[in-house]
Amino acid sequence: MALIHAPFGLAASIMLATSIVLLFFVILGGVTNTTPLNKTFFLQADTSGIEGAHDITQWTFFYSCGPNNEQCGSAHPAMSFGKVWAPHADGAPPELIGKYGGGTTSFSYFYMWRFGWVFYIIALFFEVCAFFTSFLACCGRFGSSLGGLVTMIALIFLTAAVSLMTATFVRARNVFHNVGRDANLGKYGFGFSWGAYAALLIALILLCAGATRKGSKSGVDGVNGNASSGNGWRRGRNRRNRAGSFSKASYEDGRAIDHVDA
Repeated sequence: MALIHAPFGLAASIMLATSIVLLFFVILGGVTNTTPLNKTFFLQADTSGIEGAHDITQWTFFYSCGPNNEQCGSAHPAMSFGKVWAPHADGAPPELIGKYGGGTTSFSYFYMWRFGWVFYIIALFFEVCAFFTSFLACCGRFGSSLGGLVTMIALIFLTAAVSLMTATFVRARNVFHNVGRDANLGKYGFGFSWGAYAALLIALILLCAGATRKGSKSGVDGVNGNASSGNGWRRGRNRRNRAGSFSKASYEDGRAIDHVDA
């Protein structure tokens, strides 16, 4: 039975590991100047002329950086979207600026990205738990069910994370375009995020398949087959014994009749 479930558990573990690695690429964007971390960002926009901002700003998970994720400054957990410019900065798009985040960010952008940031961290935690739990899937249906449950929780949080991330930065790009500024989405940031989501979804499907797949009946059939063969052999032997006894009895009866006739 374990051999039946092992491929599902192994494949799910590989998909979970892939998703975790991609999430780390997203979270560590801007930490070092090495590829792909120096190319991982969510949004690049022209912020020239905005008080306190770079001429070109790139939004990453922990930082606001210049081109190629350089001049990033200090890391900030759950960084406000408008952290890239000064409070109440002149020249910032009016739709993005507000009283939140120390007077740098509007209500919707402040909470969309803050909750998105938190959901990334929660999803990563449950993905790591699911990765270790997925090894139990090699042992049978219960292990697959347990791994599938933890993976489903991770998928729920990652769905919220990537959805909020996409909504935040796609809307922000459109706002920059509307005020005549260039802005582009980060293909690495979005690619890694949605790639992690796809790998996690595949892992959940594999674990569910392992949980619903019944063990092989070959062993049971083999036992029944052996038992049936044994029973058939015993029935055949009994029939032969009965046939032999009948023949012997008929022979003896015939001798007895012949003896009487004589």
